[in-house]
Amino acid sequence: MTERKTRSRLTGGIVAVIVLAVCLVVTTVALAYSMISVRDNTFATGGVRINLNDGEPVIRPDEFLFEPGMTVKKDFFIENDSTGTVYYRLYFAGVSGDLADVLEVTVKDGDKTLYSGTPTQLENTQAVDDLLAVGQRRTLTMYFHFPEATGNSAQAKDLTFTLCADATQTKNNPQRLFD
Repeated sequence: MTERKTRSRLTGGIVAVIVLAVCLVVTTVALAYSMISVRDNTFATGGVRINLNDGEPVIRPDEFLFEPGMTVKKDFFIENDSTGTVYYRLYFAGVSGDLADVLEVTVKDGDKTLYSGTPTQLENTQAVDDLLAVGQRRTLTMYFHFPEATGNSAQAKDLTFTLCADATQTKNNPQRLFD
């Protein structure tokens, strides 16, 4: 009877080891089949690049001697050399001189006014409402107006500024944030 119990326990142990070995094999196979790989995944980032008038000034030093009532019209362009559609903004930087709060500047795209104000006011601007598609080139017009009411009080005064453009991607940027 002891021999029978021993044989029964031994058989039960062998069956348990076989069942555990089968479970281990099934689990290993299931794990191997659940791990699938896909090769050659590539991630790329885009680039934002803007061309403002080929780096040429819109108005050159000593090109005009402004007098009260005078308006000067100058055309320039902005072009999207980026890999995606962009929002853009134009602004003045490094504004200095006594005419900074006298001259009235207006930037237009056809009949649509994009910006209007004195050079001092145009130092901090928001993005324009339009988008600039990849490769798109837009010709804009800038008007410089010397108010007639200023009279001779602005005689022998000057203005210096740098016209700047910033662009930012439209994708995933609904708030038009410029970082």
